[in-house]
Amino acid sequence: MPDNAVVARFVAYLREHNLPVTAQRLAIAEVMLTSDRHLSAEEVAKAVSDAGRKVGTATVYRAIDTLLESGLLVERDFGEGFRRFEPARDIPHHEHLVCTQCGKVEEFRDERLERMTTIVAESRGFARQRHLLVIHGVCRDCQRGRVGGSNGGINGGTNGGTNGGFGGADGRQPGRER
Repeated sequence: MPDNAVVARFVAYLREHNLPVTAQRLAIAEVMLTSDRHLSAEEVAKAVSDAGRKVGTATVYRAIDTLLESGLLVERDFGEGFRRFEPARDIPHHEHLVCTQCGKVEEFRDERLERMTTIVAESRGFARQRHLLVIHGVCRDCQRGRVGGSNGGINGGTNGGTNGGFGGADGRQPGRER
């Protein structure tokens, strides 16, 4: 059984649903469920590979789907042409700031915004259920000319690469379109 409690919960989920507990699934779960970043599937595959395990992209996507079904992972779409994922945590609803230069994603919560969304919805006859706000802009580090921002790699460090860690020549991470 893995040391990490959340990975152990994933193992329990797999067993409860008669799904195989494989080394690849555990390696992918470890990367995704312990990350403090919003990771793409390609970043997960690279991190698992860098740790010495070989996994194919299809295996990563299948594991992601299982992690999503388990409720331990949350999907985010920041309009970049690919999905990102973050561990499901016991924190209140939050919003995201996305740097258009380095890809850094910063979470924030503002009670004024929460109140305003309810006011706007009610003033137009809506019973607010939920909302999603993603603000795209240039982060402080990129404004100051620091290459790669402070996205922090998989669990800290640099985001890597000269284009902020994005793999494509156009500055976008290759991945499944939504």
